[in-house]
Amino acid sequence: MRKVRRRFVTRKSPIHGRGVFALTSIPKHTRIVEYKGERISQEEADERYSEAHENSPHTMLFEVNDRLVIDATHKGNSARWINHSCAPNCEIEDENERIFIESRRDIRPGEELTYDYNLQLGEPHTAAAKRFHACFCGARRCRGTMVGTRE
Repeated sequence: MRKVRRRFVTRKSPIHGRGVFALTSIPKHTRIVEYKGERISQEEADERYSEAHENSPHTMLFEVNDRLVIDATHKGNSARWINHSCAPNCEIEDENERIFIESRRDIRPGEELTYDYNLQLGEPHTAAAKRFHACFCGARRCRGTMVGTRE
């Protein structure tokens, strides 16, 4: 039986808290990991976290659509530790309401895996809201916030 070599590891990140780092070279367009967690409704997510995270921009929720949210604090995996970057090396692929992290370019061993969170708020994207969701990615063209442009 062939031994499968791990492609990434979770450890302390210079961007924020914990991060996910490549252990091997990862070619462009490689599906790396699925974002896993308990699948709940938007209403359930609001009930669970609206007060608990009222003053914290840090959550492990991935909004799949207006009905479905993946809560990685319950039954989550390493994908929940992938940090935001304004110049990401990964991107999100939504396949039948399953979320996958894929490389958008070749990734070198030791590089931190990142994707653009492109946060969409249920409120106007004011300067204060953008500051509240500050970005610390350090990219040359960092926009200073994890909040995305309106879609």
